[in-house]
Amino acid sequence: MSTLEIRGLKVSVDTENGPVEILKGVDLTIKSGETHAIMGPNGSGKSTLAYSIAGHPKYQITGGTVTLDGVDLLEMTVDERARAGLFLAMQYPVEVPGVSVSNFLRTAATALRGEAPKLRTWVGEVKSAMAALSMDPAFAERNVNEGFSGGEKKRHEIMQLELLKPKIAILDETDSGLDVDALRIVSEGVVRAKADNDLGVLLITHYTRILRYIKPDFVHVFADGRIVEEGGPELAEKLEANGYAEYVSK
Repeated sequence: MSTLEIRGLKVSVDTENGPVEILKGVDLTIKSGETHAIMGPNGSGKSTLAYSIAGHPKYQITGGTVTLDGVDLLEMTVDERARAGLFLAMQYPVEVPGVSVSNFLRTAATALRGEAPKLRTWVGEVKSAMAALSMDPAFAERNVNEGFSGGEKKRHEIMQLELLKPKIAILDETDSGLDVDALRIVSEGVVRAKADNDLGVLLITHYTRILRYIKPDFVHVFADGRIVEEGGPELAEKLEANGYAEYVSK
């Protein structure tokens, strides 16, 4: 059982006019096997929360704590956070020219496991993961995300999730840019990873369509850098029906 605990998190970014506070005191606890959905309007701070937890240098932590299994994540480098069991699927996955998908994945698995996976076993793991995500095996020899469509990039992110087996996964608008078929395939991958590894999931989204596949245990409404309402799946249905207007005006 793992626990990601966020307490009183405040985050600022530097601008031409000085620091601007984006997160204004966020409290959230995610445990193994739980799925938490964060929903909210554009500019509310959802992605800032994801990238701050992961350690993006753009975001300055000005208050609060973030721990994983009682260990201070904020004192760790980005790669140390990943080795501790934190995973971030980005809204816009970056391209890595000159590095093949197969080499990238095996290097990451080696860093996490402490030794290189046996080649024959690893090739089987990768092929199985690609088949489950309806990915052409030829993608394994292509450069990471280079020339990939939006849907292909998202499938690659979920393939990493399934192969690297983190404790807590933060999915930042994974449904963005996906057609109906890709959304189903990607969502099924998340559900598999959760079931296989007792994964804790923090799912950031604007829309309820992904929640039809990835059923949330808890829904949190984000507005103006804070969680302003919490509930179960029924809260997502309320948001689908009424939008965010009542929260933006608060």
